[in-house]
Amino acid sequence: MLEECMVVIRPLVEELFAGDSGGHDVSHLERTMNAALYIQEREGGDRVVVGLGAYLHDVHRMMENELGRFVSPEESLGPIRDVLAKVDLTPDQVDAICYCVEHHEHYNWNGNNVQDINALIVQDADNLDAIGAVGVARAFSYGGTRGLPLYDPSVPLEDSGSYEEGTGSDESTLHHFFHKCLRLGQHMNTKTGFELAQQRTAYMRSFVEEFLSEWNGDC
Repeated sequence: MLEECMVVIRPLVEELFAGDSGGHDVSHLERTMNAALYIQEREGGDRVVVGLGAYLHDVHRMMENELGRFVSPEESLGPIRDVLAKVDLTPDQVDAICYCVEHHEHYNWNGNNVQDINALIVQDADNLDAIGAVGVARAFSYGGTRGLPLYDPSVPLEDSGSYEEGTGSDESTLHHFFHKCLRLGQHMNTKTGFELAQQRTAYMRSFVEEFLSEWNGDC
């Protein structure tokens, strides 16, 4: 059933996301969906809900580009329901997909307590694409579109203790690693997600060490 839905939905989403250069493009959606389905096979949940929730989770990012302001995932649910109305889903499936989208940025270190397995899988899959080699590339791509410097050595590199999307709290792209990306591996919701995150996090830590060494002229 997921494959049949994607035949209809994929062209609509590809058109919506065409031209994005900030790391939230169609390739990110495809990787997130593939990771989500991999986790779902091992952790349970509903394959259709997980797949479509993962593929549609970043519609709010395109709305941000259009409106020129922060848009929460919740604000994207109207357009997402319009897309889902074009395929044969039950009302319960549509609601479940929208729940995944609405809560995928509710990080548990901020005290959020999402329990739905489908939403937890979608969040893990999205977070996996924010770490590792692809995560490094996406972070600098996104930082570039937001005018962030690569690094500001005048500001200490440290864990901020919390992170909320859209607050503009990153002093540089490298600071974003400490505020969010390097923390994700320890906050995965599922056993499979946690296991997948460890090697990617190790790579990102190695990258940060090499970056700082080169930045500081340690030849």
